[in-house]
Amino acid sequence: MQYRECIEYLYSLESRGISPGLSRVQKALALRGDPQRAYPCVLVAGTNGKGSVATSIATVLQAAGHKVGLYTSPHLHRLVERFQIAGRPVSERALTREVNALRRFVETRGTPQLTFFELCTLLAFELFRSARCDVVVLEVGLGGRLDATNVVRPLVSVITSIALDHTDRLGPTVAHVAREKAGIIKPGVPVVVGERAADALRVIRARARRQGAPLYTIDREFSVLRGGEPPSARAGEPLSVRVGTRRIDKLRTPLNGAYQADNLACAVAALLSLPPRLAVDERSLRRGLLRVRWPGRLELLAGAPAVLCDAAHNPHAALALAEHLARIRGDYTRSVLLFGAMRDKDHASMLDLLRPHVDALIFARAHTPRAESAALLAERYGGEAIERVPDALVRARKLAGKRGLIIACGSIFLMAEVRARALALRTDPLIAL
Repeated sequence: MQYRECIEYLYSLESRGISPGLSRVQKALALRGDPQRAYPCVLVAGTNGKGSVATSIATVLQAAGHKVGLYTSPHLHRLVERFQIAGRPVSERALTREVNALRRFVETRGTPQLTFFELCTLLAFELFRSARCDVVVLEVGLGGRLDATNVVRPLVSVITSIALDHTDRLGPTVAHVAREKAGIIKPGVPVVVGERAADALRVIRARARRQGAPLYTIDREFSVLRGGEPPSARAGEPLSVRVGTRRIDKLRTPLNGAYQADNLACAVAALLSLPPRLAVDERSLRRGLLRVRWPGRLELLAGAPAVLCDAAHNPHAALALAEHLARIRGDYTRSVLLFGAMRDKDHASMLDLLRPHVDALIFARAHTPRAESAALLAERYGGEAIERVPDALVRARKLAGKRGLIIACGSIFLMAEVRARALALRTDPLIAL
């Protein structure tokens, strides 16, 4: 198979849906010689912020001279984005070679029938083994306890913020969701936690205690020192982080959003808990954090009008976006919200948070079967409905004007379509999951 055929083959596995559990992927990995044991790992879970933390850890380790593999999901534009080695997506050639080998493997009698995400995770482990990575950072896909990435025994586990999302699979309360996230905690393995809610922390503390895992929680074992002022929404603001008795001042991240202060602190705490062979000096820490890039997360694309691309797809993330919009409102003459979401998301809560900060609202439908109709969203919540994203972007540009701002959010798929159009990027076919 060529690259395009490999993509189509992997996407064909969408029909198997999402089937949580570790037995299939564990069996498949054992048959492949357990590639996930070829390198040490860091495992990052959470509702929001896990991608920012994972890429920050990977970028700092890279700056310290290590060859780093990074596995994240979903991708924005091309499948190869999910598999990064030394700060770059793997090549089409490398992915094609591994997918061809894995297809022959999974079609062998007695091999487990893997889902799309399970096979992608197996693919990541194989790519990182082939590249002889020194260390690998894994972002959990969904939940944690039953996620395919949870087959590793990491050097450190990280749990970022916890909020209600995917409640049909993870449970109806924050405590239920926390229980699934806490499933990544392993016996004796340090765990760094960026969540503050008491209900979630009780669950996480209980799990850590049962596993004998050293626990580092924000505002206790580590913290962001804010000097009495909340961090601004601007990228590059100097921050101080304390981990135990150690304090590091004037750290900076190019990522936008006040919440990135907590993400930076989680990344630093995780990095400082690594064993000596992966120790990171202060110079590498500073240099690496300044190099972090995480597209589509409060990412401002210059233009007339400017476009703010954000992956907010649940109320917790929408609140962070709303707070950012409140801080930058005076920078633009007019703001237009270009919104689209999946059918199973809490549209009402997200829109309640975002609408006070915009002057106009356009609904569009991302090019994926799970997306809600733009017409139905407009009927429920008011606003203008333009089903196709390219047409909606044209209309949004007209409404915003040259000195205005377009905010694309509600679904990572819609945001990715807008971003690709704005930057004229090459894209793979969109995935339905």
